[in-house]
Amino acid sequence: MTSNATCDLTAYTCSDVGLLMPFVNEYTWPVGVRTGIYLFGLLWSFMAVSIVADVFMRAIETITSKTRTLRISNPKSATGYNEIEIKVWNDTVANLTLMALGSSAPEILLSCIEIVGNTFRAGELGPSTIVGSAAFNLLCITGVCIFMIPDGEKRTVKYVKVFAVTSIFCIFAYVWLIVILVLITPDYVDLWEAVITFLLFPVLILVAYIADKDYCGKKPEDESGAVGFDTDPNRASQSLVIELIKKLSKDPFVNEEDEAKLAAALISQKASHNRGWYRVNAIRNLTGGNRLEPHVNTHQRELLEKILAGEEIDTGSTASLLPPENYALSLVEWDAAAVAILESAKRVKLTLMRTGNMANRFLVRVETINGTAEAGSDYKPIKDTLVFEPNQSLKSIEVEIIDDNEWELDEVFFVKLSVTPDQPAKVGKREICQVTILNDDDPGTFGFSQPSFVFKESAGKAMIPVERKQGADGRASVFWQTKDMTAISSMDYQGGSGELMFQNGEIKKYIEIEIIDDKEFEKDENFEIKIEKVSEGAKIGLAKSVVTILNDDEFKGVVSRVVNLANANLDALRLDSATWGQQFEEAMNVNGGDLETATVFDYIMHFLTFGWKVIFAMIPPPSIWGGWLCFFVALIMIGLLTAIVGDLASVFGCLIDFKKTVTAITFVALGTSLPDLFASKQAAVQEKYADNSIGNVTGSNSVNVFLGLGLPWVIAAIYWGAKGKTFEVPAGSLSFSVILYIVCSLLGLGLLVLRRRLRFFGNAELGGPKGPKIFSALFMISLWIFYVILSSLQAYGHISVSM
Repeated sequence: MTSNATCDLTAYTCSDVGLLMPFVNEYTWPVGVRTGIYLFGLLWSFMAVSIVADVFMRAIETITSKTRTLRISNPKSATGYNEIEIKVWNDTVANLTLMALGSSAPEILLSCIEIVGNTFRAGELGPSTIVGSAAFNLLCITGVCIFMIPDGEKRTVKYVKVFAVTSIFCIFAYVWLIVILVLITPDYVDLWEAVITFLLFPVLILVAYIADKDYCGKKPEDESGAVGFDTDPNRASQSLVIELIKKLSKDPFVNEEDEAKLAAALISQKASHNRGWYRVNAIRNLTGGNRLEPHVNTHQRELLEKILAGEEIDTGSTASLLPPENYALSLVEWDAAAVAILESAKRVKLTLMRTGNMANRFLVRVETINGTAEAGSDYKPIKDTLVFEPNQSLKSIEVEIIDDNEWELDEVFFVKLSVTPDQPAKVGKREICQVTILNDDDPGTFGFSQPSFVFKESAGKAMIPVERKQGADGRASVFWQTKDMTAISSMDYQGGSGELMFQNGEIKKYIEIEIIDDKEFEKDENFEIKIEKVSEGAKIGLAKSVVTILNDDEFKGVVSRVVNLANANLDALRLDSATWGQQFEEAMNVNGGDLETATVFDYIMHFLTFGWKVIFAMIPPPSIWGGWLCFFVALIMIGLLTAIVGDLASVFGCLIDFKKTVTAITFVALGTSLPDLFASKQAAVQEKYADNSIGNVTGSNSVNVFLGLGLPWVIAAIYWGAKGKTFEVPAGSLSFSVILYIVCSLLGLGLLVLRRRLRFFGNAELGGPKGPKIFSALFMISLWIFYVILSSLQAYGHISVSM
């Protein structure tokens, strides 16, 4: 028997399209299995590129955020000058150099690696990815940004001249490609053409810098973007916290932690961030990483939106949104802190009062405790459980008094309330009621327990006790009145007059005076409260008392604690980790360790990207050498990953019978541009202007050509020139795709000009009236779909265009 052990290697499809792949012999693998593996590998590698781009952007952020101290003459200052911090890097230059490189590094390196790995011959994947990514960025990202602005709002480009320069260059860059590939030296690129392509990059930076400085006009003044608050983009100031606490003072459910979270969230939302910040945050949202914004719960989010909108904070509008630990509780306490009963009355009736959430059903335990009166001889003890049904506000319980027919001094015992932790209620201030057994039928003498009381301004209410002595028989009324001293009614407290009703046997009740906490640092203030008259038969004891409202020592402490908490929240959001240890800790934990806010999606994405996160945590942190070491190491990592992405895309496209150009303008362009889409969307919604969302798109598209094609073309042209030959770059599908991009981009930019100039669109690039906004978004996205379809049809020969 003869066995045939030979293999037909011509059937080993797509084994020769990658520079490095396949790594192993996949001849015996089914094509469907190989296709699935390469698709998963491509998507997984896109995640890896995004994560290492996060590290790369952190290095760029550290480099471009450096400042230097500038001294400005000031004769009134003790030193004769004032010191201010200014950025070393100009924002426009930073956006067009390091920031553009950070967002475009995969496309640029893919083109360079393809040229070098292809023995300095022009490839299809790199150039087509650059053009496809440019189309997606300008058309899709801009369309999404137009649509995502909330109804009734709009965003305009602030630095119009810089935007105009980058827009012109993002068209000219691709027109220049047609000039050198089709008109001057068809299908060839001379060294001088490659050099000019590369040198257009510094020309772009220079012209944009001149436009930014606006030497022929007046540059728009920078605005902090914070509405109503003196914000610092990195720290919480005392003035901001004071203003915030004032706004939140009407909501009794807000605590210091809420205030700190809201202060940090307010600073983060209203501070102007650069492109790198938004891109890093978008990547971390996609991969379950440490967020750059403080997480706020539903209630805090509602309050934040009200603050940003300038609305008043009130309990009624927010109670339904409070977290369960705050709003779901009922408050139960005794109606009176002390009562008295004649021994001959046989029974004393005690009333429980319920406030807060009225919808709950809960149990309350009631238990008597001996004082001078003893259970069994003076009263019958109780240990009972009462049930408060929904919407039931009052509940009564009776304690039987034992009449022993012997004369005794007044005796007391106590009745205590308690609620178990599993009940949706808690006990208020009047937890214990004192019961006095009397041998007197006199209505009693009413008066204040002491001539003065002290309450802190932050207490909310002054609870001023009125006592009933020398009798407690029958009902009695006490009429009281306040009088201003240094404290002014309606400004420092809510004064006036009122009636305090004592039921039979009640011997102690409270006059409640609301204290107005104006959240200002001020001196102690006081007012007088006086018992004007009592019911017939009763007497008046101590009739006057002075109430002092203490200064703001506690408020100062609150402000200090909230400032510190807010700054701690902001420090946790910094882009630059101080040590390798912190990087590994963030990499190995979902949400960087913030498990409380992690979602199911975060856990899934963290599981899928865990290995990449740990590997890239080995990159030196940006805090070393001013971020430059991190910059170069991350760039090398991106280069290695890009080489793998190029091979994965080539083999995958081959397996599904996609042309390289089609694979480039779809899968690869989308994979490298999705983080930019999410970054631009967030910047469009959060920023006051449109520069960080669509302004950077045009500049990035230009840099893609000048660096992504200019640099590898210079290298290849030098290589072939040394051999006495000219670098060959077949125009083919590339030139058609470029011309199509130019047409679509002109239409897209033309729409933005119309949106800026026409009132119909709201005179803004982004947002505006709902109907025109939807039309504009659909038009831009349709242009991208049109570009992809026609480019694909031409690549497959269904459209024949001669250049």
